[in-house]
Amino acid sequence: MTNEALATYANYALYSAVGVLTLAMIAYAVYLAGAVPAAEREAALADEDEAATARAQARAERVAALTGGGGTTTVAPAEAPEVDAASDTPSPQGDPEKARKGAGIGGALAWLGTGLLVVSVLLRGLSVERAPLGNIFEFSVAGSAVAMLIFCLGPLRKGMHWLGLFVLAPISLLLWVAGTLWYTEAAELVPSLDSYWLVIHVSAAVLATGLSIVGGVLAALFLVRDRASARSFWAKLPAAPQLERLSYGMHVVAFPLWTFALITGAVWARQAWSSYWNWDPKEVWTFVIWVVYAAYLHARVTRNANRRTVAWIAIAGFACIVINYTIVNFYFVGQHSYAGVG
Repeated sequence: MTNEALATYANYALYSAVGVLTLAMIAYAVYLAGAVPAAEREAALADEDEAATARAQARAERVAALTGGGGTTTVAPAEAPEVDAASDTPSPQGDPEKARKGAGIGGALAWLGTGLLVVSVLLRGLSVERAPLGNIFEFSVAGSAVAMLIFCLGPLRKGMHWLGLFVLAPISLLLWVAGTLWYTEAAELVPSLDSYWLVIHVSAAVLATGLSIVGGVLAALFLVRDRASARSFWAKLPAAPQLERLSYGMHVVAFPLWTFALITGAVWARQAWSSYWNWDPKEVWTFVIWVVYAAYLHARVTRNANRRTVAWIAIAGFACIVINYTIVNFYFVGQHSYAGVG
């Protein structure tokens, strides 16, 4: 099979993955549409049970007062809805059948879309006979594949289908932009990128970016869930503390990878440009990302730190990633401008 054919099949796999992940988003939306009304009904029933208990208690006290009975009569409250102790969320068995089917279909399609992304990355690499990390298009596809693997092997395996829509939405958008606006034909690397440091340095950045995408989504959901009322749309998400812990776990793993990417980038720059640091816009913004995430981790372990403020720092770090790989690539001229954009 020729390299051109491999590149074509890589594109087919990518386009198929975008379609499958879009269907997965729809399935997760069906899950949300079925589960949210169920949550509202559960809350309404709980309110009714509480009111009925209060009325029964008042009647019992009146009867006791009229008959001269001593003490007060206590009415047992209604049983609370079943809760999954492992996740601090209502048991999925309480979801209606339509919602459960949506979650199952969404999970299966998420795995299928992830497999297609991995196939696309592998075929692209075979077509160019190198690591498929030489431009922003290849980086975006590889980063999306890593993010989906993290989601499928982490939150999805724990049954957190509520996160599916919120994780797949930014990843699907990124893949659509990469496949249309940022698409680059399969080609050889420019001399400055033709080095074994490409795999070492960029692979670390890809892994860190994938973890940061999922961690950023979890941080944003924590902020929303933390202020959500018990009967709001967000009430069926995992509890706010659990979302915050999951976000922290993602960033704890991502930060050493950002550190490694920064160090190996400096070593590679010394080899390619005869200097460890050149004040290139890409270098500067990678360092900014590292500083913001360092501040996040420091704030996270600081006693009495406000967790909402800490989450906003994590989101600021994710915003810096977006700026680094979009605005910097398009509008800042530097030594990384050969990355296949513009």
